[in-house]
Amino acid sequence: MLAVGLATAHAPVSAQETTLPSIGGSGGGLISGQQESDIGQQVMVSIRRSAPRITDPLVYDYLNAIIYRLVPSAPLQNRDLTLALIDSPAINAFAVPGGIVGVNGGLFLNATTEQQFASVLAHELAHLSQRHFARRLEQQETSAPLTLAGMIAGIVLSAVTQSDIGIAAIAGTQAFAAQNMLAYSRANEQEADRVGLDILATAGMDPRGMPEMFEIMMRQNRLQGNQVPEYLSTHPLTQSRVSDTRNRAEQYPHEDIRDGQEYHLIRSRLQVHYSSSPDVAVKTFEAYLNRPDAQQNDAIRYGLAVAYLQNNQADKAEEVLRDLLARNPGRITFQVTLAEVLINQKHLKAARDLLQDALARNPGNYPITFTLATAEIADSNGNAAAEHLRQLTRRYPGQEHLWLRLAEAEGMGRNIVGVHRARAEYDALMGDLESAQRQLRQAQEKLPAGSPQRQVVTERLAEITRRLNAQKNR
Repeated sequence: MLAVGLATAHAPVSAQETTLPSIGGSGGGLISGQQESDIGQQVMVSIRRSAPRITDPLVYDYLNAIIYRLVPSAPLQNRDLTLALIDSPAINAFAVPGGIVGVNGGLFLNATTEQQFASVLAHELAHLSQRHFARRLEQQETSAPLTLAGMIAGIVLSAVTQSDIGIAAIAGTQAFAAQNMLAYSRANEQEADRVGLDILATAGMDPRGMPEMFEIMMRQNRLQGNQVPEYLSTHPLTQSRVSDTRNRAEQYPHEDIRDGQEYHLIRSRLQVHYSSSPDVAVKTFEAYLNRPDAQQNDAIRYGLAVAYLQNNQADKAEEVLRDLLARNPGRITFQVTLAEVLINQKHLKAARDLLQDALARNPGNYPITFTLATAEIADSNGNAAAEHLRQLTRRYPGQEHLWLRLAEAEGMGRNIVGVHRARAEYDALMGDLESAQRQLRQAQEKLPAGSPQRQVVTERLAEITRRLNAQKNR
């Protein structure tokens, strides 16, 4: 279910850009698979425009890996998922039609183990696989299609503005209906719990992480009093449900399933990100290291290195990271973070050498490639950076920040056609098809007639124009 309150809106979205697909159609079903896909695309446009995102490649790469560890065990009809990583310290996760799975950075802060973290993702994949959102829409089948589209628009708008703006835009009883649709029913939650537990067990993870995570949420709920945590506002949680989930989890065989180290490294990285200041982060992780046996905890030492980097203590960060790498040769997270330190220190050749060696051992790796492109940009090597970024945009075409970075690199390399093409893809992802069309026309004008590159641009321009015309005719 789409959770309330992803973020405060920073950019207005025009009526044209938020036009949602018509609801209804053939086959007696309320919404088709294609319509779900269209809804998902509109949700992503809203998120890209209005919700702060975490673009850290190390965090995204971990989330992508854990999601696709769970996906083969989920009864999904469509396994082509789009991930939205929201920059908020609150506990929250959501899933909407079209294969959109969103996670707040705060989920890493509150889930103390990887099993707990994965349980929330498994629960959301279960909602998606059981089409709970669509089934709730089908309960409203007596409503007119435009009313249903308006309800979806209200839900989306409420989610991305962290307010009741979307609900207020829907009059009378429809507002009440939309408000109700923000929360899953008890039956939906129980079904998602049951399916989610199976997903965890089949994926080789511990189902007991789910009741443990529920307990953490219940404690937060008690501590916050009347202010219900974001996740619980859309996923009602009772003590009886926690008990039922614990009993179900205990039916699975007891196995010694340990967390992967990467989860705790990423969690430390985000703890620094959400600290009130870099100085506070340094003091916090230094205090952690004073605990018994903490010197052997690489995740704590890594967190301290990240805190040192953010606190402009690059020399100390480098010392910790080199020691970690000596003990963990080839660990990508340590290599990438050390490269970030070297870039910060303007040691660009050292950073490039480190990353090129790492990339040779891990071809195509997202964090390594992105950080290498960053090093090349810092060294004014626009063409080299653009080549790395083009590879990433081919593999991750929905990551809008990569297109912006590519436009910067192309400009540095004086490839004006490349700038227009990258900006066009960014604009298309942001829902501004008219701007994308203008960018492609400018690129087309600068290319010789009959050239292969012009043919590619012409075909992309035709596709964008078709989408724009379809949008105007809705």
